[in-house]
Formats: sequence, structure tokens, C-alpha cells
Amino acid sequence: MTAELTTSAVRDLLQDEKLVAHLPAELTDDTELTFDSLSLVWLLHLVEQRHGLVVPPSDEAFAECTSVRGITEWLQGVQAGRDEP
Repeated sequence: MTAELTTSAVRDLLQDEKLVAHLPAELTDDTELTFDSLSLVWLLHLVEQRHGLVVPPSDEAFAECTSVRGITEWLQGVQAGRDEP
């Protein structure tokens, strides 16, 4: 079982220079973010490397990954589904 992903952990992931070229100076939990397919795959790679959660890319990921809050809630849902007995 991995530690629960938090908005703080997602913010740390977003600091990767290969992910988002220019993060807004005032990045709130609801600031709109846009990912292309390569960036999304890289985000999911970082989630696996740093948190041990394997998440395959999907259309749902594109729909949910539009803000720090959206990414966090989506990953927590994926994590909860994976961790259930």
C-alpha cells in the first residue's frame, strides 16, 4: 500500500521540468492546467516512480487532469480502487 497522494504531492510532481513548461506563478488547487498526451504519460510515469501507483493512460485521465485538485482526486480514486481487497 502506498501513502495517500495529496495536493502537496501532486504539486511536487508538477515541478518536473518535463511536465509543464510554465506553471502559473500563483498555482492554486483549481488553477486550470493543460496536458498533451506526452505530458500525461510523463505525469503517470512520475506517479509510478515516486509513489508506486501504476496508472495506465486513459481518456478518463485527460478528463480529470485539469487542475491540482482534479489530479489529486482522480489519483486518490484510482489508488482507493487498487487498494481495496
